[in-house]
Amino acid sequence: MKIYFCGSVQGGRQDAELYATIIDELKSKYGEVLTEFVGSPTVEQDEIKMGSKEVHQLCLTKLKSSDVLIAEVTQPSLGVGYEIGRAVGMDKKILCLFRPNSGRKLSSMIAGLHDSHNVTVKYYDGQDFKDILKVFFTNS
Repeated sequence: MKIYFCGSVQGGRQDAELYATIIDELKSKYGEVLTEFVGSPTVEQDEIKMGSKEVHQLCLTKLKSSDVLIAEVTQPSLGVGYEIGRAVGMDKKILCLFRPNSGRKLSSMIAGLHDSHNVTVKYYDGQDFKDILKVFFTNS
């Protein structure tokens, strides 16, 4: 299974360690994570060195070749929303993870996708994502 993982990069890196933990779980149990760099502590600097056009092209190429998209959507990010929108357009199976205990509110544009266009939106506490991933990939 080819997995496209997305989480906030330029929108804020508060959840970078969590992204790395989710990526490790995905790699160890479910397949190849095409965007492992999202969990890297240097991803912001790496993207600046690459340039916006190159990052955009690289990510779209990886998204097109993926089987599923997993998005951690707690930290608001225009880029993640864009990636989800593109994945919907490509008819990819999508899982969005949101932590309501973060004090943030999930965008209605994401929450409203639940149960439509192959999109599942799940609320979790930060650790129970493993059970959510197991159910998602069992049904994929």
